[in-house]
Amino acid sequence: MRKILYIGNKLSKHGFSVTNIETLGEQLINMGYEVYFASEYKNKLLRLFDMLFSIIRLSNKVNFVLIDVYSKQAFYFALLSAWVCRIFKMQYFPILHGGNLPFRLKKNPVLCKSIFGKSSINIAPSNYFFNVFSEAGYDVMFIPNNIFLENYKFRERKTFSPYLLWVRSFDKIYNPTMAIKVLKELLTKYPNAHLCMVGPDKDGSKKKCLEQAGEMGVQKNVTFTGWMSKADWHSLAEKYDFFINTTHVDNTPVSVIEAMALGLPVVTTDVGGISYLVENEKEGILVSRGNVKQMASAILKIIDNSETGQVLASNARRKAETFDWAVVRHQWKQLFENSN
Repeated sequence: MRKILYIGNKLSKHGFSVTNIETLGEQLINMGYEVYFASEYKNKLLRLFDMLFSIIRLSNKVNFVLIDVYSKQAFYFALLSAWVCRIFKMQYFPILHGGNLPFRLKKNPVLCKSIFGKSSINIAPSNYFFNVFSEAGYDVMFIPNNIFLENYKFRERKTFSPYLLWVRSFDKIYNPTMAIKVLKELLTKYPNAHLCMVGPDKDGSKKKCLEQAGEMGVQKNVTFTGWMSKADWHSLAEKYDFFINTTHVDNTPVSVIEAMALGLPVVTTDVGGISYLVENEKEGILVSRGNVKQMASAILKIIDNSETGQVLASNARRKAETFDWAVVRHQWKQLFENSN
C-alpha cells in the first residue's frame, strides 16, 4: 500500500475554510492510501516546524509527499518543505493553488525553480496553471479540483430575484467589499435585494465590509454568517439566485464549481484562471476586475431574462460534472501507480 505525507494548512477546526488537504486527503484515504498530514497547528511557527519535522520523521516510511503551494506567506512553507524533501531524497508533488503563483514565477524565478524544477512533477488543478507552468518550462500534470457531485442538488430556477450569495474567506485579495457595492447598485432598482456573505475572516476584511455596509446604509440587506460547513451553505444556497465572485486574483475556486453544480448562475470577475473555468455568456458571466456596475448589470440582465439564467445554470451544471470525484480519482491513481 502506497503511503503519502500531505503538507498543507489543515485548519478548519480553528474556524478557517476547509482546504484541499482535508478534502483530497480524505478521498485518498478512501481510495486505500495511508495518508499522514501536517499540519493542524494554528500558530504559524509551530505549523512550519510540524511540517518540516513530519517530513524528516516519515522520510523512510512514505512513498510520496504532496505539498499544497499558495502564493502568499505559505509559499515559503512549501519552499522549505521542498528543500527538506530533497535533502532526504523524497519524491514530492507540489499542488498549485495560489492564484498569484504566475506572479511568483516572474518575481522569484530562482526560488520557484528550487520548488517546481526539482519536483517529480507539478500538479495543476486548472488548465490555466497547466499552461502558465508549461510555458515556464516546468513538468506539469493536470488534475482538476473535484467535488462529490452526488452531494450537490441542482435547483432549477424559473425566475431570478436579486438574492446574492458570496462564499469565500474575507481577504483583501478576494475583494469582498465589491459585493457590498454591487448590492448598493441593485438596491436602486430592487429595494428587496439581499446579499449573504459566507466565510471566516482572514485579514480583517470582514470588519471593513461591516463598516462599508453601514456607511452605504445597506446593513439591513446584508447577512454575514461567518464560517459554515459545506452542507450548511449548500442548503442555504437554495434561498439565493446568484453566486457572485468578486476576487482580484484566482485560480480555479472550488466554491465556484460548487455553485455551478447547485444551479446558481455565476457572475464573476475575469481574473487568473476563471475564464478557463467559466465560459463567458455560456456557463456564467465574466466581468472586469473591480467593475461594480458591470457586475450589477449582468445580474439585472438575468433577472430581466430568466431564460438566459436557466441556460447558464444548465450549461454550468454540465461543466461541474467533469469535476466529479468519480472521474478525477483515476488521475490520482495513475499518478501514484506510475511513480517509482
